[in-house]
Amino acid sequence: MRLQRLWFLILPLLTVPAYADSVSLGSAANFGVLGASEQTNTGPTIINGDLGVYPGSSITNTAGMTINGVFYAGNTTVPNNPGAMTAEADATAAYITAAGLTSTQNLTGEDLGGLTLTPGVYSFSSSAGLAAGDTLTLNFEGLDNAAIVFQIGSSLITGSGSSVVIENAGSNDEVIWQVGSSATLGTTTAFEGNILALTSITLDTGANIGCGSALAQTGAVTLDNNTITTGCNGLSESTPPPTGPVPEPGSMTLVGSGLIAMAGLARRQLHR
Repeated sequence: MRLQRLWFLILPLLTVPAYADSVSLGSAANFGVLGASEQTNTGPTIINGDLGVYPGSSITNTAGMTINGVFYAGNTTVPNNPGAMTAEADATAAYITAAGLTSTQNLTGEDLGGLTLTPGVYSFSSSAGLAAGDTLTLNFEGLDNAAIVFQIGSSLITGSGSSVVIENAGSNDEVIWQVGSSATLGTTTAFEGNILALTSITLDTGANIGCGSALAQTGAVTLDNNTITTGCNGLSESTPPPTGPVPEPGSMTLVGSGLIAMAGLARRQLHR
């Protein structure tokens, strides 16, 4: 019985809520906006990253946009740069990978507003929402190469003036929103993370993605006076993700120390 109680002390040390390189965006990591059918824009939108559409080729009102990256229409390519076709294939692969991860917590029916989430995989069987004016905090706890992944069965909708805030980020951390249908960011939403939507993505007036991207699999991306800056896509996007949770170095030291201490305690208990 004493040994059984000791294992209950040891097992929590083996659970580390960090996923290194869990979802690789591949060449899609370079794109701030990637649509499938078309891309439309209203107002002076700024894209700090590449912009592309495939298999469609319609991009409306690029004259009103600032694109600080490569501009692709259809499968137009630039030497030494992948085209929109390759990026769409990579985005689709990332979507499938994200959807297949094991959930660490089911948040179905819970509003994201007011929550503070740490590295892990959070699932919604249907839609997910962030109410107007509310804030979702993503706390990386200072971990490097960690990921926060959302698996959303249908739609993602944020209310006007809502925000997603990143705290205590390490280097090369990753935020992924895998959305089973369409995503809509409400007016002046301040958002973080890479949206991988099966259908379409809409950014209402003044909604911004401070670190991330809008990547639509089959539909359009609709913009209206937005700013999107790439990032939040983890370390070495070309590296295949490992299987299962990967402890950070500091966590491994903690686990090792804990196991040694528990083993010593177990020996003392046996010799009594």
